[in-house]
Amino acid sequence: MGLLFNIAKSIYEAVKSKNESQKTTQTNSSYQYPKIERTEEEWIAYFREILTTEFTQYTIQECVPVQNLAGYVSEEFKLYEGRPTQAYRAEWGRPYDFVLSQNGQPKGLVMLGKAHYHDNKVKYLISRMYAQKMGLPYIKFYTQFSNKRDYVIQRINSFMHQ
Repeated sequence: MGLLFNIAKSIYEAVKSKNESQKTTQTNSSYQYPKIERTEEEWIAYFREILTTEFTQYTIQECVPVQNLAGYVSEEFKLYEGRPTQAYRAEWGRPYDFVLSQNGQPKGLVMLGKAHYHDNKVKYLISRMYAQKMGLPYIKFYTQFSNKRDYVIQRINSFMHQ
């Protein structure tokens, strides 16, 4: 019985070792970048630095109310699939975190927030609809992700050159 037990134990150890090896390989191949915990002020400072150093062709404004660009208007939009179209005032929108302008004309809008904010929060949706109505790129960044510098630059460039 001792020999049979040793063989079974060897097989068990080999299978266990193989499973652990596969787990390590899977973990390494689907590696997720660590989340970077920053306050809202730290995110604003991080993006401000990128925008002012990498996009010098634009004038950068911060925390711009929607009505400063769209005017004091009320437009009808359908913000949610299961709800009817209704009127939303521009001042109900969340201020744009950054506005990129050239020669006094807005050229693009940068918004920061958690993923569900951009797609579910009424203030964000109003801001996005007014951006669309004005024909301006609405460039959203999810603050639960790392937003590495190269990614931010590439993403803004791709929207601004459409």
